[in-house]
Amino acid sequence: MEEIELFLDEAKELMQKAVDHTAAELVKIRAGKAMPNMLDGIMVQYYGSPTPLQQVSSVNTPDARTLAIKPFERKLISDIEKAIINSDLGLAPQNNGEIIILTIPALTEERRINLVKHAKQECESGKISIRSVRKDTNESLRKLQKDGAPEDAVKRAEDQVQKLTDQYSSKLDELLIKKEADIMKV
Repeated sequence: MEEIELFLDEAKELMQKAVDHTAAELVKIRAGKAMPNMLDGIMVQYYGSPTPLQQVSSVNTPDARTLAIKPFERKLISDIEKAIINSDLGLAPQNNGEIIILTIPALTEERRINLVKHAKQECESGKISIRSVRKDTNESLRKLQKDGAPEDAVKRAEDQVQKLTDQYSSKLDELLIKKEADIMKV
């Protein structure tokens, strides 16, 4: 019985990680507002190795549609500009020699629809991860049953795994609803 509880705890932990990862990916999808975490995936060449932008500069928002990036070392400005241009953000950096300014354009209706599709894909990936955890956990539970665990205990555990799957999937649905509303808000 103790093994069953361990499997359930592990399943809960892995499902929460899937939700957390999906939430982090949704944050990266811009919704027309300037947010420093939009730049989370950008890597800058720093002394020959790719380094996250946040580790080589400070990023802040002077207003709702502008990001200001101040490199810790002036010589990094061109490398940061290249990294932003090469990213899939579609932003044009401007620099004044000390800071890089990113102006976030208002989203077109077509772009909003594409961002919602992207958000839905991210949530579906999260749900696939959750279902994969359910499948692996159920296989482990069935193996326990073959090794002599009581059938009714395994059946109850499988029911609990299904409840966890439903619970964490609904968390992803809530995240998607919030993100979709955020994206579609003009």
